[in-house]
Amino acid sequence: MSYHPEQPNNELPLLPPKKETWESFGVYKQLAEARAALAELKGRAPVIPNPKMLINTLVLQEAKDSSNIENIFTSSDKLYRAFSSSTVESDPQTKEVLRYRQAVWNAWQKSQKAGLSLEVIEEIYRTIKEKDDGIRDSKVYIGSRVTVVYTPPCCKNVLTEKLQNWLDFASATNDIDPLIEMAILHYQFEAIHPFTDGNGRTGRVLNVLYLCLNNLLDQPILYLSKYINENKTDYYRCLRNVTEQGNWSDWILFNLKAITETAIYTLNRVNAIHQLFQATIEMVKAERPKIYNYELIELLFHQPYCKISMLVDSRIASRNTASKYLSELEELGILTSEQFGKETLYLNVGLFKLLTQI
Repeated sequence: MSYHPEQPNNELPLLPPKKETWESFGVYKQLAEARAALAELKGRAPVIPNPKMLINTLVLQEAKDSSNIENIFTSSDKLYRAFSSSTVESDPQTKEVLRYRQAVWNAWQKSQKAGLSLEVIEEIYRTIKEKDDGIRDSKVYIGSRVTVVYTPPCCKNVLTEKLQNWLDFASATNDIDPLIEMAILHYQFEAIHPFTDGNGRTGRVLNVLYLCLNNLLDQPILYLSKYINENKTDYYRCLRNVTEQGNWSDWILFNLKAITETAIYTLNRVNAIHQLFQATIEMVKAERPKIYNYELIELLFHQPYCKISMLVDSRIASRNTASKYLSELEELGILTSEQFGKETLYLNVGLFKLLTQI
């Protein structure tokens, strides 16, 4: 494969790559491990019946880590406060991370009905970046001002052709395992680089949507960005080696290992959330039986912060009663309150610690 980093890669090969560029015993061995870990996660996740309990917690952490890869940083505390509060003023970085979570949620709902499409891809990008443009019609360069490491294809007609091939491969029935396909699609989307910005985050949203569409997950809860952040050097090395050497094998192995370790990590988080949820139910039943309400405890686990209006809007209690419930839960040490302007937020201490521990 010949190409020059400073020239648009318009000769980017269409999918699929030849099997001899990636097929090996090592790939299939790692594939078996990834499939087993993912199946265990899928089977266990329904122990938490309300999707919001995982999507509003795990996906927000994924949004944070995915944005970190692009050097957009915010703290977990800022992120969860901003997600819960209408009065907390958020910085631009936190707002951008929150938009990532919204992009996942919107695209998951839309793709469940209609599959992947160019419309879905563009909507993910527009939500993340809060822009109204679409496929770029200009050159972009990847690297520094001094050294260009890659120039994606240009311009719009070429990008549209490459994306249509991407979509055709994503929806085709073939004999390639979906986890290997996901890795192939991930590289190709990064190489096409169809937008002026936000391509990495858009591609990582597409990864988890693809797993859901292939029935490998029921909810978009796989936490891949944490693994990528911890292995950035290998991630970018493998990515470049596909472009420069046609080395698909190492790239696919990297992605399969990421899926394996991430599925195990996420499974542990799901189990920990479930255990804390059950322990909280038992504590409230024992210590404050008069205020026990299953829907109340479940609401405390939709996200780390809650407030009186959430109980009212969920029809769990009137405003005065909701205030009493939250105060009693604070007395038990389950919650701790903090004032932000005229608004009081209550932090689920155990859930926050669980989600933010390494």
